[in-house]
Amino acid sequence: MPTDLHHKAAEHHDNAAKAHRAAAEHHAKGDHEMGLSHSEKAHEHSTKAHDQSSRAHDASKKSPISGKTHK
Repeated sequence: MPTDLHHKAAEHHDNAAKAHRAAAEHHAKGDHEMGLSHSEKAHEHSTKAHDQSSRAHDASKKSPISGKTHK
């Protein structure tokens, strides 16, 4: 289901954004070890979001919506 794939991609994008904010907060406080940890989590979620978005895009191209085909 393309919709499920899009929702999963959105979850990873949200998680990446949260981890980026947490990393920024820790770095601003001088806690670079935790900042790095959150940065690494952000990178993981960003990578998963990209992969999931690509899968969702590919699935959407194959799935007709309202009788229309996608290019």
